Amino acid sequence: MRMKTCPRCEASIDDSARFCSQCGAPQTEEAAEELDEYVRQQAEQVAAESGGVRGDGGRSGGTGSGDVTTADVFGVAVEELTDREQLWRRGCYVVGYATVVVALTQITNPGAWFLLLGGIAILPPTRRLLGLPVGGTFKREAMAGLYVVFVALGAALFFVL
Repeated sequence: MRMKTCPRCEASIDDSARFCSQCGAPQTEEAAEELDEYVRQQAEQVAAESGGVRGDGGRSGGTGSGDVTTADVFGVAVEELTDREQLWRRGCYVVGYATVVVALTQITNPGAWFLLLGGIAILPPTRRLLGLPVGGTFKREAMAGLYVVFVALGAALFFVL
């Protein structure tokens, strides 16, 4: 038998091998197509079992349903969001980062720490990441309420101290 090397990991493999025995890379065009089809089928199966990715971009029509979808975990393309959701997300980023910047400029004041926490709490990735351990995403209204509480505490400390 002749031996050749895998183009990915450079391991020695049999000339007739369809996949590399070391890294699993496909060695023929047919093997690559077979692997692509298998991965696509597995992704569809996982999405169907978890209720994640659907034809509507992973959304079930209502917002804030509490279900974690792959779109919630990995983010949603802007084109898949409604105009209202896009506006909310952009507003959260602007308010959150502005609050963080203000807090960092006043970091010597104890109230700045509450402002910093509030700015981080309102950011959309925080809402998704904090919701993963409890099996859902936090509603944006809850995170906005948390933002208001932290900013109110921070502002009170600014004026008291």
